[in-house]
Amino acid sequence: MYRFRAILCFSLAAAALLFVPFSSCAQDEPPPETNAPPKPAGYSFPSLGSDSSQGQLLPDSSPLTGMQNATIGIPEIRHSYWAPGLQFSSNISSNGYGQSTSSWNATNYFIGTMSLLEAWERGTLAVNYSGGGFVSSDPQQGNGWYQQLALAQSYQTRRWLLQAFDQFAYIPQSEFGFGGGTSLGIPGTSGPGSTTIPGLGGNYTNGQSVYGVGAYYNNTFGLQATYALTPRASLTASASYGILDFVQSGNFNSNTFVSSLGYNYTLTRKDTLGLVYRFSSYQFPGNPQAYGTSAFNVAYGRKVTGHLALSFFVGPEFTNYRVAFAGSSSSTGLSIYSNLIYALPKGQLSAGYTHGLSAGSGVFIGSTLDQINATYSRNLGRVWSGGLNFGYARNAPVGGTTFTGYPNTSSWFMGGNLGRPIGPFFNFGLAYTANISNYSTSGCTGATCTGNFTYHIVTVSLQWHPRPFVLP
Repeated sequence: MYRFRAILCFSLAAAALLFVPFSSCAQDEPPPETNAPPKPAGYSFPSLGSDSSQGQLLPDSSPLTGMQNATIGIPEIRHSYWAPGLQFSSNISSNGYGQSTSSWNATNYFIGTMSLLEAWERGTLAVNYSGGGFVSSDPQQGNGWYQQLALAQSYQTRRWLLQAFDQFAYIPQSEFGFGGGTSLGIPGTSGPGSTTIPGLGGNYTNGQSVYGVGAYYNNTFGLQATYALTPRASLTASASYGILDFVQSGNFNSNTFVSSLGYNYTLTRKDTLGLVYRFSSYQFPGNPQAYGTSAFNVAYGRKVTGHLALSFFVGPEFTNYRVAFAGSSSSTGLSIYSNLIYALPKGQLSAGYTHGLSAGSGVFIGSTLDQINATYSRNLGRVWSGGLNFGYARNAPVGGTTFTGYPNTSSWFMGGNLGRPIGPFFNFGLAYTANISNYSTSGCTGATCTGNFTYHIVTVSLQWHPRPFVLP
């Protein structure tokens, strides 16, 4: 509890220091001239949802080499609002973590939610929060509490775009596939009051992608500044700091610092090229090993408002070890990151791929990560909607750790979901997810390591959300 309060208070305090000046400046600065030139590359508010309180989609001109994933458009903001909500979710699972015999358990979540969107002349603030507790018949998991927070603040002038982001989670299991296609794994209120905040790209987050490591804290705080050089060119500088802190002993905590400098050049209204240098530092409290990586990426982005958002980064990655291994203190690899959103007539397809050095998900002291995520959703009639989701993560130990030579760790999830509104204030959701993990007991350090296992989760959820409350 103390760690959670310290982490959450630090995040909110740091964000508050940024939000107050942003908001006051946004109110005091005069509006731009009516004959001002078109917005240069890099100007954008964060994407903030497409509910009934928003208007049509506007082009997303956020920087290609920035921290956030691209979107298919920015909803027109008509007014500021906040929306509360309540949610009940029941996860019925087989073969819990570390259980050698087949069994079924239920974990019930009782959650309160809140979404906020505040807009000024030159700035916006978006907040999504979910928090509550859970009770479980699984002896490995027991009872506990659950917290998730996402926020984004932006402020812009004629040439500058300043942004701050924070993502926090305390959940009882790996976030990889958590929620089974329902809103359980997404903070904030579902329904008409939802406020969608694009996630940070895979290179800037200290994610967790190995099953069976138990509850943990995960927080990433980031700052970003974009300066328009010309109507076509801009520079983007960003920095983030992330922690991954596990409750159970036997896992490796990690702290990650990432900074980058990127150049964006708009070729056409749809296509952008970029160059970015990114430095990452991985520290493991209590362990002498640490890594520093330098990646040089060429980037390409394509955006068609309402239809397509594509980002692709590729380039060499150079890693230095604090503690040399087998006479070597460095290595060379490849850094790849891609993200796609494609809108269909009755649905949407999204996919992403990440390859490069990561913190190791608590199982390794650093790992080479390959991760794939894909979702497909569509309307199934007047009220029903459905979708499919898939993920694959492979962590391979890197040189310089005591785990070199052990087999790789692989985690999969796949499933589908159905949902529909019940009247104007309720949403019902039903989902199925199969989780598959494959790793060697001898190379695993988690408290619940069992080698290979497969377990199934059926998630039933019900959310209540009133109409959003308009803010003055």
